[in-house]
Amino acid sequence: MSKITRQSVYILIISIFLLTFVLVFSFASLIPEGKEYRKEKTQLLLQKKDLKRYQDFEAQTYDTLKKLQFENRHIITAFDKEFLPERFIKKYKSSFNSLEITKIKELDLEDGFCVYDVKTSSQISTPTVFYKFLDEINKSDWIVGINFPIKFVREGEILNSSFKMKVYSNSKDLNKSKLEKK
Repeated sequence: MSKITRQSVYILIISIFLLTFVLVFSFASLIPEGKEYRKEKTQLLLQKKDLKRYQDFEAQTYDTLKKLQFENRHIITAFDKEFLPERFIKKYKSSFNSLEITKIKELDLEDGFCVYDVKTSSQISTPTVFYKFLDEINKSDWIVGINFPIKFVREGEILNSSFKMKVYSNSKDLNKSKLEKK
C-alpha cells in the first residue's frame, strides 16, 4: 500500500477547503456582482453618449451665441445706451423743419424701456434724402422704430414729409427696481 503522509493529507484537506471556498465565493458574490457591473457599465456608456451629445449641443449653441453677438453688437450696445433727447435733437435737427420729442408715460407694451415719441416734419427735395436719414437713424446709438404712415406731400419742387417714430431707451431705474423686488 502506498503510504500517504499526514502532511499530504492536511495539504489535501486545506486544498479542498480552499477550492470549495473559492467556488462558493465566486458563485455567491463575484458572478452576481459581475452581472451588475455589466449593467452599470452599459448605463455609463449611454450616459457618456448623452453627455457628449449635450456637450456638442452646448458648444454649437455657444458658437451661435458668439456669432450673433458679433453680428449684432451694434444693437446690443444700443440697448445699453441711455437716450438723451437733447443729443438726439442736436444730431438730427438739421434734417427737419420741426422736431418734437415727448416721453410716453405708459409702458404696458414696452415693459423695461422708456419710450419717446418723436414727431417730425421736413421739407426735402427728393425721397432719397429721407432714405439717407433712415439709414443714418439705423446706424445711430439708439433703437428707433419708425411708425407708419409716412406722409409725403409735394408742394412745387419740395416734398413735405411727416412721420412719427419711437425711440426705445433701456430704463436702468426701472430695471433696478425690478431686481430689488425679486
